[in-house]
Amino acid sequence: MGEHRLDRLGEQFREEISALIMSAKIKDPRVSTFLSVNRVEVSRDLSHAKVYVSSFMSAGETKKGVAGLQSASGFIQSMLGKKLRIRQFPHLEFIFDDSIRAGFEMVQKIDHIISDEHRDDEPDPVP
Repeated sequence: MGEHRLDRLGEQFREEISALIMSAKIKDPRVSTFLSVNRVEVSRDLSHAKVYVSSFMSAGETKKGVAGLQSASGFIQSMLGKKLRIRQFPHLEFIFDDSIRAGFEMVQKIDHIISDEHRDDEPDPVP
């Protein structure tokens, strides 16, 4: 299958799984509406799809949410199978992804460095 088609299919999976999370159709109490699906990588033979999930919540809470999604993967696959008509539906594997938190912390560090530089540029008040 072409790389472009796999990317589009992964994007469709991402949108549909995100919609299921946001609409609270997944009844597992570990799955929070604060979970975010970053990307989905679909294998060339459509046998597997890796779903990368992150959140601004603590790492422990996010990992619990990922475990909840993994336990509900059969339900999620059936819901997606009804909406997306493809011959072979991939097995979904949910993976904890810390990229949102890491990016947010990096932005905070950059902001801190910039504010320190601005303080250094200001002249000292005359006593």
